[in-house]
Amino acid sequence: MTASDLERREAAVGAPRPAAPGWLLRAASLAALLATWEIASRLGGARALPGIETVAVALVDEIARGGLLHHLGATLFRVVVAFLLAMLLGTAIGLAMGRWRSFDLLFDGWIILLLNVPALVVMILAYVWFGLTELAAIGAVAVNKLPLVAVTMREGARALERDYAELAEIFRIGAWRRLRHVILPQLAPFIMVATRSGLSLIWKIVLVVELLGRSDGIGFQLALYFQLFDVARILAYALSFIAVVQLVEWGILQPLDRRIGAWRR
Repeated sequence: MTASDLERREAAVGAPRPAAPGWLLRAASLAALLATWEIASRLGGARALPGIETVAVALVDEIARGGLLHHLGATLFRVVVAFLLAMLLGTAIGLAMGRWRSFDLLFDGWIILLLNVPALVVMILAYVWFGLTELAAIGAVAVNKLPLVAVTMREGARALERDYAELAEIFRIGAWRRLRHVILPQLAPFIMVATRSGLSLIWKIVLVVELLGRSDGIGFQLALYFQLFDVARILAYALSFIAVVQLVEWGILQPLDRRIGAWRR
């Protein structure tokens, strides 16, 4: 074997192997999860953990009867409205706190208080003060998310580069172009963090709000089937909700995150 052959062999050995396609890894992970589920169902008993086929039948039945789509729609409506309210108010408050020191000192205690009040306390008080209404449910969810958004956006406002702002003033860039090309690109990572963390919180809180005081929604159905000890339908409703969450993450948040961060590459 010649020296050149040895060099080629060493290069081939040291070269990194191509990574497996992303969809293949996801498919393998899903297959492993389903296999684990089926094995656990057979070992633990179908009553405690129904098999995949049983849950699938329950899911199809709920869809055919229209119950699942109705309750899923009610839950998503509350999620969207509460999310938009919390993002708009939290962003405005956070940017104001990051920009003006006096405003920060005035409302910092309020934000810390809301961050540390348990979500369950806010829900109960909202229902006690305003009744078992849609407004109380959505308001309780928004209030629980608002301080998290405000804190995140306050840090984003503090991280804004003054040099860019001064450069925009020197070149007399208009307010709209300054917002679009100078401010928003710097705030984009903080907005995405607030969006992801806020959604992850809202998904959970909405179900508890519905469980406590609403007559429809995924949380209400979970409470109903818990009383009936119908684990198959509990899993069917839970999986439908999880599927929507994953679709939002893969179909909206991840593409949006890649597009926003494209200028960094």
